[in-house]
Amino acid sequence: MNPPKIIAYLKPSCGWSQGVRAIMRKYNLAFADRDIINKPSLYAEMIEKSGQSLSPCVEINGHMLADVSGDEVEAYLIKAGLVQATTAVADAPTNQACDAHHHE
Repeated sequence: MNPPKIIAYLKPSCGWSQGVRAIMRKYNLAFADRDIINKPSLYAEMIEKSGQSLSPCVEINGHMLADVSGDEVEAYLIKAGLVQATTAVADAPTNQACDAHHHE
């Protein structure tokens, strides 16, 4: 099975973004970590691709998951057959909110 192509539009310190990163580490998945806070062009790219402004957004093999938690990304990966469910525990919370002023 070929590894999935994953592009993650994330914030440097947001809880939800950290949750997405934790899922990528849990399953040892390579991904492009696109910093939407420090690179406005990547934020614009995320909006163009996802059709909305909330993050994280994760594109997996061309399928966009918009405004998702790590838990939602993991559920998609398992349902799509891209990873096998595991009892391993993520090394960070996978569904933790950002501070209110960090969400948009």
